[in-house]
Amino acid sequence: MTTQPNGQPDPLPSWNEGDAKQSIVDFVRRTTTEGSSEFVPLHERIALFDNDGTLWVEQPMYTQLAFVIADVKRLAPAHPEWQTNEPFRSVLEDDMAGVAASGAIGIMKLLGATQTGISTTEFAQAVSDWIESARHPRFKRPYTECVYQPMLELMRYLRANGFKTYIVTGGGTEFVRPWAPQTYGVPVEQIVGSSLKTTFEMRDGQPVLIRTPEIYLMDDGLGKPVGIHQFIGAQPIAAFGNSDGDLQMLEWTAAGGGARLILIVHHTDAEREYAYDTQTPFGRLDKALQTAKARGWTVVDMKRDWKTIFSE
Repeated sequence: MTTQPNGQPDPLPSWNEGDAKQSIVDFVRRTTTEGSSEFVPLHERIALFDNDGTLWVEQPMYTQLAFVIADVKRLAPAHPEWQTNEPFRSVLEDDMAGVAASGAIGIMKLLGATQTGISTTEFAQAVSDWIESARHPRFKRPYTECVYQPMLELMRYLRANGFKTYIVTGGGTEFVRPWAPQTYGVPVEQIVGSSLKTTFEMRDGQPVLIRTPEIYLMDDGLGKPVGIHQFIGAQPIAAFGNSDGDLQMLEWTAAGGGARLILIVHHTDAEREYAYDTQTPFGRLDKALQTAKARGWTVVDMKRDWKTIFSE
């Protein structure tokens, strides 16, 4: 492990020295040093992380979308109406721009049409099986190995300093739960995502929760602060995102008083990962980037600020 000039271990060894890393270290020091004017009690140290594009790769498509697409194509012969109804038509025509245009709601429609009517236990097993076998098309490694090492270090650094870390994602809560505790160290009760309604039933004499096609929460854009309020019940003091879908979460976090850390991951490294912002069907970053620059939020330039992208 590398060390700092004071001889202490570097908590963020995969980060290059610079303004981005320094803003993180300064924030943690100010909020955790007793006697500091910006000291924050333990119960108020809440940090939120978007998932897709912030903690793991979201190109060439959202990972959960890759999970759903296989089922749509498998079931399509029994659903001729999908040939003309969006976003199913785009999936069947391999038109990812069309799928992306349907947004998170479109993806939840795909999920609702293919993976409902089953129990939450059955769905969790299906996710676990897929995550174990699926490989990223470019990196040829499991998706859970396509997570950003610098962000893993950041989460561990915050937790070591008394922060409770939550994942607040536009992806499905039940898609993230089966693998996130092992991959991110975040327990299932600290995952807030989009969700379908569930119902209680007795099947074969056993109580089960059944997934229905009806959307309960769309945890993206305007929905993120709502989900934060409903499931966390406290205003965070740190938030990390990478796209316009995270803007309202970042604004809600920044609106509180006292010390705040608002950080955006800007994908600028086409060689080691991907370079994109305004011209992408997934993870578009435009208004949030403009807001960050205007308000002095921390913007991470992936190519400049990170020594490595994925764990080796």
